[in-house]
Amino acid sequence: MRPMIEVEDLVKRFGDKVAVDHITFSIQEGEAFGLLGPNGAGKTTTIRMLITLIPPTSGQMRIAGLDVQRHKMVIRRLLGYVSQSLSADSTLTGYENLLVVAKLLGFPRQERERRIWEVLELLNLRDAAHSLVRTYSGGMVRRLEIGQAILHRPRILILDEPTIGLDPTARRSVWEALELLRNQEQITLLVTTHYMEEADAYCQRVAIMDQGRIAAIGEPAALKASLNRPGATLEDVFTSVTGNTLESGGSYREVRQLRRRAQRFG
Repeated sequence: MRPMIEVEDLVKRFGDKVAVDHITFSIQEGEAFGLLGPNGAGKTTTIRMLITLIPPTSGQMRIAGLDVQRHKMVIRRLLGYVSQSLSADSTLTGYENLLVVAKLLGFPRQERERRIWEVLELLNLRDAAHSLVRTYSGGMVRRLEIGQAILHRPRILILDEPTIGLDPTARRSVWEALELLRNQEQITLLVTTHYMEEADAYCQRVAIMDQGRIAAIGEPAALKASLNRPGATLEDVFTSVTGNTLESGGSYREVRQLRRRAQRFG
């Protein structure tokens, strides 16, 4: 069976800087695949190329067998994307946020009502549908943003740091929602994250990026076993293959955004 996502010898340069350096990986249909690594590793740049926001310098990308550069409009209909930044409007209700997206997508009235309530039910937001988003918890906001991304029934959902700034309970609720989507809606997941324990628990395979390259790829259990060390973690694998430790603090800009997000979530 052909992979849902194929990336081959992908390169992205910004002037003299190589952000993505000849990476190759594939993701099977229905798989949850984690793209791991510290800030500046090339994860977000890779995502932006896949969702057609920026062109690659060289290399090939295929989604559902289609060349990403040649079939941009078709590819965009196959994808749902959840970015790090907030996309839900806190002055609207959850239902109203989804209604705005459904109207922008051009859904007929009956179809959009049906689909909005399907998504609210699926993501356990039905009871809060008519509450203002400013009253939502962090996990509820993130689930609503996932709902916005899946209204059009994409085959692939790409999420850039979906649990950043959330407490452990909220992070778990987001991953439970993603697992539900993968199992019930047969959505393929590509997730970037700093949280190694999340990738270990929820991803079938992971790729660890460092300085634009893929330093290791495989099933979490196999990567940990490769260290021949009892109790080894995925973070131990990262340290072993890159020689670095993960930095959780991020840049000043990222810290500022994270704090603003936390304040908004309450």
